[in-house]
Amino acid sequence: MSAASAPRAVIFGCAGHRLTPAERRLYHAAQPWGVILFSRNIENPAQLAALTAELRDATGRDLPILIDQEGGRVQRMGPPHWRAWPPALEQSLHTRDPERAMYLRGRLIAAELLRCGITVNCAPLADIATPSTHAVLQNRCYGMDAASVSTIARAMSNGLMHGGVLPVLKHIPGHGRATRDSHRELPHVTASRQTLESSDFAPFRGLADLPLAMTAHVVFSQIDPSAPATQSHRMIRVIRDDIGFEGLLMTDDISMEALSGTVARRAELALGAGCDVILHCNGVFEEMETLAEICPVLEGGAQKRSERALAARRDALFIDEATLLREYQALVDPGEAITD
Repeated sequence: MSAASAPRAVIFGCAGHRLTPAERRLYHAAQPWGVILFSRNIENPAQLAALTAELRDATGRDLPILIDQEGGRVQRMGPPHWRAWPPALEQSLHTRDPERAMYLRGRLIAAELLRCGITVNCAPLADIATPSTHAVLQNRCYGMDAASVSTIARAMSNGLMHGGVLPVLKHIPGHGRATRDSHRELPHVTASRQTLESSDFAPFRGLADLPLAMTAHVVFSQIDPSAPATQSHRMIRVIRDDIGFEGLLMTDDISMEALSGTVARRAELALGAGCDVILHCNGVFEEMETLAEICPVLEGGAQKRSERALAARRDALFIDEATLLREYQALVDPGEAITD
């Protein structure tokens, strides 16, 4: 089997606006499942399109290229070249038709991504916001109850899919009760399993057919007090068996300080627990070299899930962007309208 048909179970970042010779050699040899881009990689549309083409040339295949383009505080592409979007929670709470507005937002974001060669967006979020949700996540959520979150997240995923971009459901099985920032420390959720099943897990259950999902670096102490969901066999079984997610499961960024140990140990624990793909975002070359050695080539169920996920991407449906943008702006409050 060729490397091109069986990528490795890892997603890398990269350091800058263009690939270094060493990065090019590493990506060619390692064949990561995908590459994720950040603001450090983005200057303008022409440069970004050249970088995505260079990444695909380095790997010799139609490499999935990911980004976090949620809108609000988490949007790696912004003015003056791309639109800025209001925080998702404010949009949902102050829009006359939150479902339609989020669909339009997803569809317009997809158009901007695809023009630059980006084919996977790390959205929608199905986390439920609460008054105590940590500020790093709270206004990125789509609502404060399971039903509205599920509906609005489905609208975002449909908008992305209709625009030729694969969505990544996050942060499964639910990050909304976390009161700590998992970028810096490990959150613990003490709610009972019954409570979690009826609320936090419910939106993910309704979206379990999506092709890709990203785990939560959160300990659910009433289910598995010993490990965060990313590294917990019990929690991966909840995701697979109880929530019913059958798609490709990637970790959240293993560089985050919620996880302990070396990068290699973090990855080994996540793969051992049942995650399909390791997400490594910081672009540190030595860490990527280590992960290239320990992350296996996808095979078996993980390879099949990868193939199904990638096959779910379709050509973008035609739209008149100006018309959709006017419709979106008519739905949102004047103070929340996007800038172009």
